[in-house]
Amino acid sequence: MELFYAHKIADGRAFLDSEESAHLVKVLRHKAGDSISVIDGSGALMSCVLEEVSPREAVARIDSVSEGWGAHPYHLQMAVCPTKNIDRYEWFVEKAVELGVDEIVPVVCDHSERRVVRTDRLGRIAISAAKQSLKAAVPVIPDVVPLKDFLASCTCGLRLIAYCAEDVKERVSIAEVLHRASASGLNPARISILIGPEGDFSPEEVRAALDAGFMPVHLGPSRLRTETAALTAVEAVYLSRACGGPAYDSSNLQHLNH
Repeated sequence: MELFYAHKIADGRAFLDSEESAHLVKVLRHKAGDSISVIDGSGALMSCVLEEVSPREAVARIDSVSEGWGAHPYHLQMAVCPTKNIDRYEWFVEKAVELGVDEIVPVVCDHSERRVVRTDRLGRIAISAAKQSLKAAVPVIPDVVPLKDFLASCTCGLRLIAYCAEDVKERVSIAEVLHRASASGLNPARISILIGPEGDFSPEEVRAALDAGFMPVHLGPSRLRTETAALTAVEAVYLSRACGGPAYDSSNLQHLNH
């Protein structure tokens, strides 16, 4: 299935940017009158007919819209420290989108070795991954934010932090947290998972996260790289909630954060 991404929707028409349009015209050889499928990045799949074909900006008339196409039954925010090797972080973004994620927040911590990322490039990778994995929604990727600011702004009902230190607080797996929530009749609608840098979080950062309502979790017995840990967390939610897991609701989850 060919999918295209619309950078603008207006007056019942979908507008493709130069990259999408060049691929449509020069590679796939589409012409005016052809039917194409377009995603808007917010969850809608649009059945369209090409009206204007140009490698700079193709325009298609929207005939029908399917909302929530390729969606997953939860909202997942991944707050992940950028890796020193940016290729590893870009790999995580691609694979996380394929599984299902709604927001990827680059956070900077005490031990971070990278403090700048090109979110425009990450956005393009996310669009490509969404099309490849048949999703109409593309995750939000904001600018880099300090950890303390992220902790102050996070409003997700279920907040989790994975870290390596053994001396702060007992931890359980993400799957166990979600199982306990389900057994209690609560299925988190909005989940936030915090993953630290190569040097892990500092003890002060872990305590600050716990004070902000984050629950400590582990990702198994292996020591994982940042990007592997982050993807493992995404997959844990995916397998628990998207692959036959219970439907979610927005019930009050305050007691799960303590």
